[in-house]
Amino acid sequence: MRTAERKDRNQMRLARAEMTRRGPAVQASAHAEASALLVAVIAALALLLPVWASALVTVAAPGAVTAVMAAAGRKQVAEAGAPAPQQAIDSVKADVAEIKEALHR
Repeated sequence: MRTAERKDRNQMRLARAEMTRRGPAVQASAHAEASALLVAVIAALALLLPVWASALVTVAAPGAVTAVMAAAGRKQVAEAGAPAPQQAIDSVKADVAEIKEALHR
């Protein structure tokens, strides 16, 4: 197998591994954030109402809760960074620079 083909395959494996490793972490973080936010809303309302009523109000008002959770989820996704396999991209850029340099010799 030629060296360029081997590099391409290795870069694809690197990109796949990087994306596989990042995806579940972002998803788990977003779920944990949403759950914590739901508990916080219920706890805050429990200062004014009984806990059962706080939970009922929180569940009965899904529009507001959903909006708050969506905002928290967007923040988590933004903090996680672009879903691009950055190591693989950098490796391809280095290869392109190396090829250009070899062509100018």
